[in-house]
Amino acid sequence: MNRILKAGLSLLMLFTGAAAFAQSPIMLHSHNDYTQTAPFWQAWSQKVHSIEADVFLTDGGLLVGHDAENLSENLTFEALYVEPIVTVFERNGGRAWKDSEETLQLMVELKSDTERTLAAVCDLLSQRPDVFDPSVNPDAVRVVVTGNVPAPEDFGKWPEFIAFDGDAGTEYTPQQLERVALISTDFSEYSQWNGKGSIIPAEYAKLTEVIEKVHSLGKPVRFWNAPEGVTVYYTFYNMGIDYMNTDHPETCAAFYSDFGNKNFRIGAGARKHGGVTGTKKLDKTTRDFSGFQNEKLQLGEGIEVYEPTYESDGSDAEIRNVIFLIGDGMGLNQISAGAYANKGLTLLNFRHIGFHVNLAKDAFTTDSAAGGSALATGERHDNRHISMADDGTAYPSLTDWFQDRDMALGVVSLGNIADATPAAFYAHNVERDSADAIIHTLLDRKLDLLCGSGLDLFTERKDGLDMTKALSDAGYDFITDTDRINESGGRVICIDDTMGDAAEEANLSLLADVTKSSIEQLGKQGKDGFFLMVEGAKIDYAGHSRCLPGSIIEMLSFDRAIAEAVKFADEDGHTLVIVTADHETGGLILLDGDEATGRIMGVYVSDDHTPSMIPVFAYGPGSERFCGVYRNTEVPARIRLLTE
Repeated sequence: MNRILKAGLSLLMLFTGAAAFAQSPIMLHSHNDYTQTAPFWQAWSQKVHSIEADVFLTDGGLLVGHDAENLSENLTFEALYVEPIVTVFERNGGRAWKDSEETLQLMVELKSDTERTLAAVCDLLSQRPDVFDPSVNPDAVRVVVTGNVPAPEDFGKWPEFIAFDGDAGTEYTPQQLERVALISTDFSEYSQWNGKGSIIPAEYAKLTEVIEKVHSLGKPVRFWNAPEGVTVYYTFYNMGIDYMNTDHPETCAAFYSDFGNKNFRIGAGARKHGGVTGTKKLDKTTRDFSGFQNEKLQLGEGIEVYEPTYESDGSDAEIRNVIFLIGDGMGLNQISAGAYANKGLTLLNFRHIGFHVNLAKDAFTTDSAAGGSALATGERHDNRHISMADDGTAYPSLTDWFQDRDMALGVVSLGNIADATPAAFYAHNVERDSADAIIHTLLDRKLDLLCGSGLDLFTERKDGLDMTKALSDAGYDFITDTDRINESGGRVICIDDTMGDAAEEANLSLLADVTKSSIEQLGKQGKDGFFLMVEGAKIDYAGHSRCLPGSIIEMLSFDRAIAEAVKFADEDGHTLVIVTADHETGGLILLDGDEATGRIMGVYVSDDHTPSMIPVFAYGPGSERFCGVYRNTEVPARIRLLTE
């Protein structure tokens, strides 16, 4: 086996490990592919649609390179491209990729005499018609000649398996156009754009004109000598350019991979791919999450935005109730994405806003345990700790504080009720994964209401304890249907596993409905007001899954719950509403969008938490006290100060 082919095969596993195997929404063309570390193999591993090789005919045969003076007799067209392509076709049953029906295009740029060089290329490729001739194998490589292309009137002289790269300024007859595979043109003839910011409008118009002209001929268009980068990637996609010319196939393929999970628009119709976007990065109590069902990540219409009355906002009225809403993983860009897509959020109608710093005690980046516990107790925590110090001392949480004031206490999560954030408000443990022990603390009868998913934690315990019976014996009504929350006049534990499902159009109101029912139920307890914590859990899951549509839909679900809290605060006049997050998840970056349609594009730089500062929104009496920048521990400290 040729040593170059051996080298390529040895690198194959390296590159396929990071391959972008989702179909790209734009065809990727590996420009000057021979300059890559592993020519052919790098681009092939990313499933690019087209690979380009510059070819010279020399005494040593067909050699690949950019300039004649830098050619090497070892870098032959046959060794770098023909042999590897034949190898993968033989291995994959006559196609370029075993798990894909996509065809591969090999663009051969003739850099020496047209007639002689093209004849040599045809002679070489015709030896394997099963690989290079679509009339023999429908999955065969499409060979396209560019560079020193024959005159259009000479196209018919060459074998049918040879197609040609067209020129935007040439008028072709219908017969000649049939042999044209695509039309390529020099970007610099139309624009001097460097890939940053926006294209000058006049230049944009020129580019659009040539794109429309090529498309009117029924051909795809490619611009060479064009800039490259993230802004170029989405700009060219939005313009309708068919081929993305890239010198960085891995980076380019990674951007376009899983493209549906980088884009969202309300009312834009069904998503074009099925399957599930999920993650294995969740913690023990949430690993059974079934993922975001891709075909359901759409909304026919946006949600209603509630306009507060502001009558009690910032007032000095007595605070009788506190509703604390935590969007797990909700950073500023998650909020922004939801607001852009929906053209507004109830959350953005809050007038008193601050930021909290959420670093863990033992790490720069917090987990939900340390972040949630800081919000629950006002004390800094090590990661994994649930409202508990290093030495096992329990830190009193806000539920403890309000229990001493004879207030009704509720904890709601649109996720597993034993997960770190909700657990921080009713349990104490040095290990967030100690789900059995966390659930067992419910027998202390501190809470008046608990609602979330995770029924198996109550019915399939390792210690054999029947928690449903034990809780009933302790005076709780144990139910498994959120619609029944208000049927009881006493303490309620509702473990409904639909609370663990991803938000979608059919259940978008679930958290808002439960929030409203919980407010009503706590109000029936006959105590001196209530404290309610409501968690929008799966904004975090979407960040771990790098799923922008999931994040936006979960954000809108959470905003509907916020609206219910603010509506009650307006009716009551003595309710403080706080909205924040424990941390941001995924490092979401918004790249592009359309204000008129609500289309939004964003990418995640991580699948884990980040140390970004988190916004704090406050509404009702004393809300002005939450402006400024402070540690997350200040949020509960200020709540306590206002309710002393």
